Amino acid sequence: MPRALLLLPTATYRAAGFLAAARQLGVEVVVASEEPPALTSTMGDRAVVVPLDDPDRAAQVIEGLDARTPLDAVIAVDDQGVVVAARAGEQLGFPHNPPAAVVRTRDKAALRDALAAAEVPQPRYAVITDPEALPDVGWPRVVKPTGRSGSQGVIRADDPAAAVAAARRAAEIAGGGPLIVEEYVPGAEVAVEGLLRSDHLDVLAVFDKPDTPEGPYFEETLYVTPSRLPDEVLARVERVTADAAQALGLTEGPIHAELRVHKGRVWVLEVAARSIGGLCARTLRLGAGISLEEVILRHALALPLRDLTRESQASGVMMLPIARSGTLVEVRGQDEARAVPGVVGLEITIPRGRPIRALPEGDRYLGFLFARAATPAAVEHALRGAHRLLDVDIV
Repeated sequence: MPRALLLLPTATYRAAGFLAAARQLGVEVVVASEEPPALTSTMGDRAVVVPLDDPDRAAQVIEGLDARTPLDAVIAVDDQGVVVAARAGEQLGFPHNPPAAVVRTRDKAALRDALAAAEVPQPRYAVITDPEALPDVGWPRVVKPTGRSGSQGVIRADDPAAAVAAARRAAEIAGGGPLIVEEYVPGAEVAVEGLLRSDHLDVLAVFDKPDTPEGPYFEETLYVTPSRLPDEVLARVERVTADAAQALGLTEGPIHAELRVHKGRVWVLEVAARSIGGLCARTLRLGAGISLEEVILRHALALPLRDLTRESQASGVMMLPIARSGTLVEVRGQDEARAVPGVVGLEITIPRGRPIRALPEGDRYLGFLFARAATPAAVEHALRGAHRLLDVDIV
């Protein structure tokens, strides 16, 4: 039986999907987290603590675990574990991304520098350490911490006073460190889900974002696939994504990229050495109906991967936005939302009575709403209709 180590941060949404895929494949799973996982009582010695914030020490822990009971793969499910997985893969001889390439995806400044060196199209940018000293990259502009993800700390500014305020706020959210200031690129935004195999990129899906984030904060909501962009534009999106992966030095495993399309041109916003975040992977069925998590496990374990074609039915997800910070009292209308034709699932991921934070300080969504239908337009209609039925009570 193959044996895989899953790097599952305690705050991840992804555990259930990967564990279900492992059961489907008959794979023995060892769960590694930065804290003793909740599954410890049922998993025994198949649950270990790994310092995910210290990749070198984490790789040593994993190497020791492999020496006692050999592993066949180390898989990161979220940003927090990708560098650890690359270091462990390098030491244990598994197919892996070069650790330096993965580190670049975790640092927005290093990512921008690598793309610039390879002349991959991207926004104009500059790195700053003083929130008061803002370079000229044009207007509007976007200020970001270099080490955050999920739109946390990302703020648009349209004039000099707003830019200084945005930089101060982003620096406070990041807790110090450099910031990156970027030209704001207008246009449609898409997300690309792909799998790298020996340097070759297989594009699994391209998602439209019908509610293109425009600021001042960049909360993502709708992801719908297949994309409704023209074929020639999609070909350009796929080519630029492959160029970006190559520029970063990524070679193996899942990638998730965010791009803007405007007047026929394509710009790279982000590239991550992981699959799509949150519970959004539930929107994808590939080949003979297998999940994205199963695809990732099969690739890591060198199991057959014959058909990576996305299903013909359109699908989508709405990441439920948090309108304001406070305490979640209740989400009413859930049964009515689930009854909307085309809706196939609704999951509220923040329990009642818990504090919640809106962007740009927040780093989580209220939950996820899923739909499937014959066309992308029908999926979008179902998601919007169901969302209107939800009454979120925050105090």
